[in-house]
Amino acid sequence: MHTSLIPWLDPEVIISSAGPWALLVVCAIVFAETGLLVGFLLPGDTLLVISGLLTHTLFVFGVDIWWVCLAIGFAAFLGGEVGYLIGHKLGPKVFERKESGLFSVENVRRTNAFFDRFGALAIILARFVPIVRTFAPVAAGVGHMNYKKYTLFNLIGALIWGAGLTYFGYLLGYIPPIANFVQEYIDIILLGAVTITLIPTVWHYISSVRKAKRSTAAGPDHVTDAEEAAALALDPDVFDSPHEK
Repeated sequence: MHTSLIPWLDPEVIISSAGPWALLVVCAIVFAETGLLVGFLLPGDTLLVISGLLTHTLFVFGVDIWWVCLAIGFAAFLGGEVGYLIGHKLGPKVFERKESGLFSVENVRRTNAFFDRFGALAIILARFVPIVRTFAPVAAGVGHMNYKKYTLFNLIGALIWGAGLTYFGYLLGYIPPIANFVQEYIDIILLGAVTITLIPTVWHYISSVRKAKRSTAAGPDHVTDAEEAAALALDPDVFDSPHEK
């Protein structure tokens, strides 16, 4: 393998250093992205596909693909549950904060618009939309979406996104040109995956920071107060059925 370019991304190095914890690290990232409000800064779709691909070509996690899919799917589901509980317990005050690069009212509004358009199905579809998948569970919790209904949709979304994209990556390994390329140029692939993931993340973070600074410079009203936070809470009726306005 071409590991001289970035040897610390050599799967053999990863396995020897992380050992049985490699899969746990991936699951932790998936959990954080869907369960914590700062999770949108972490990699998502690309990480899942690459994880599945490496499971096929290099058996990087040391376990069968079904265990990998199950672990990642469960991490995605658990993250969604924690995100919902955070929103449900804290209520609108979870949105009460100073505008910053890690939090933006625009992200909340974007998520709310997603719910307005797709209703309860947004819980599933949001998994495939960066940023929205981080804020959707919290928004559902703040809006007090029926918990049983939310859990069902969260489970379906976690399986389709978490387990599904991982298995899709695994199936790509059955295409000989792709499998051979991965085994030969794994370091370049990982570097490319990281780059593809980081570019939009860094751009969004920088953009959010700039907007926050402009808001601060424009005047004192750059903090979401209780009244504004309450206005961001979704009406429970929006979760009743998928619809489009």
